[in-house]
This record gives sequence, structure tokens and C-alpha cells, in this order.
Amino acid sequence: MVPWLKYANPRKTMVEWYHYLIAIVGGVLAGGINTLAGNGSAITLSILTEVLGLPGNLANGTNRVGVLSQSAAGSFAFYQHGKLDLIHSRQNITWTVIGAICGVGLAIQISNEQFLFVFKYLMIAMLLVLLVKPKRWLKETSDHRKIQWWIAIPIYFALGIYGGFIQMGMGIFYLATMVLVAKYSMVEGNALKSFVVALYTLIVLAIFQYKGLVRWDIGLVLAAGQTVGGWYTAKFASRHPQANKVAYWLLIVIVILALANMFGLLTLLCWWC
Repeated sequence: MVPWLKYANPRKTMVEWYHYLIAIVGGVLAGGINTLAGNGSAITLSILTEVLGLPGNLANGTNRVGVLSQSAAGSFAFYQHGKLDLIHSRQNITWTVIGAICGVGLAIQISNEQFLFVFKYLMIAMLLVLLVKPKRWLKETSDHRKIQWWIAIPIYFALGIYGGFIQMGMGIFYLATMVLVAKYSMVEGNALKSFVVALYTLIVLAIFQYKGLVRWDIGLVLAAGQTVGGWYTAKFASRHPQANKVAYWLLIVIVILALANMFGLLTLLCWWC
């Protein structure tokens, strides 16, 4: 038996042609959102769970295929335009990757749905952080700040655990850390985010595959869309003079929409209309 079949809903394992179309369009949108802001996995995970009917753990593993491709494409585009700074980020990268390896162990054992209750309240806190003193988010250049190791290691390790566990929203929390704590600009923070996510996702995806929790047919279709979205968004962010402002306001919109969805406000609005 194909490993993922034992996890799948037999009524929804068949993929129709329009499922691939939804995956491509959703992948492009998610790739762009993830590269410039974060939480694009809310789109791809919704496609995998609501459209295809995959259970949480299988959807989580399959989602990493696109996360890897879009992050690699985005980080390469940022690198080409001189926006990816690895010199000041070795400690950051190391502990985030170690945390992600630990986090994937939780992802395999614990249902993602159990975590979403906490996630929506983290999003409320993030919205407040975004709205207070927006100038902190809009600086044009990075002023790298060396964080004391006893502060940096727990922060980056916790971010890695979160990313390895569920990924959704990781970009938002990581970007906030880079901008508010490490003093990166949003563009350079996004560049480093793309590189770190690509690096640890390579390991995390291998673990999910070993456990039989990756459905490659739909995962590769999503990945194609996400790669295109991630590549072109990174090129835009690297060249556009107002990229920091665009990323900031997109981030606010994404957080508000995520909160509206998690608290059922979008469903209520659709019903009302």
C-alpha cells in the first residue's frame, strides 16, 4: 500500500482536474504571501484539508514540498539582488534549524488542530505588535543588533520548534523577531526568513517522507505554484523602493484575515451576504 493511503479519507483521495487548478492558483498566491509577509500556509493547508480531505498530519507533511520550493526560489532571488545577509545570522540559522528538527517530532505525534486554539491568540498579540509604533517596521536599511546568546538561543530555538511543528504563521513570527529584535529591515528579514525556512524544511520534509506523511502528486503541483509566487515576489521586494511599506500593510491584512477566519467572522460574513 502507498504509505499515505492509510491516513487518507477514501472519499476524497481521488484528485480531479480542477483540484490541480485550485492548487496552482492557491500555490502562487501562498508563495507570494509567504515571501513578502507570512501565513501563506493557511491557504495551502486549507486546500489540502478542505478540498482534498487530507488529515492534519498528512496535509502538514505534503505542505512542506511547496514550502521548500518557494523558500529556495525566494532566497535565491533575494541573494541575486544582494538582500540576503548570512554573515550576521549563523547563530540564528543554527538554533532555528535545531528547533525545527525537534518540532517535527511534535507534528508527527500531535494533531495540528489541537494547536490552532493557541495560534489564534498568538495572532491577536501579533496584530497589536504590528499596530504599535509602525515606524519600527518601516526602516529602509538593516541595523544588525547582536543579541546576547542567553536570549537569542531560546528565541530562535522556539521559532524552529514552531516552524517544524506546523509552519503556518511561522513567517509572521520569524519576521517580527528579525525586525523588532535583530533590527533587520523587512526586506532583509524576509530574505533571511526564506533561506532559514528552506534549510530546515529540507530536513523536516525528509522526516515526514520517512514516516509516509507526504502526498507527492498534489504536493508537487502546489510547489510549482508556490515557486512561481515566491520567485517573482522576492524579485519585486528586492527592487521596489516601497517594498517595506507593501510588506508591512500586507502583513497587517494577512493577520486580520487569519483572525477573522479563525473566529468564524468570514463564514458569518459570507452567510450574511
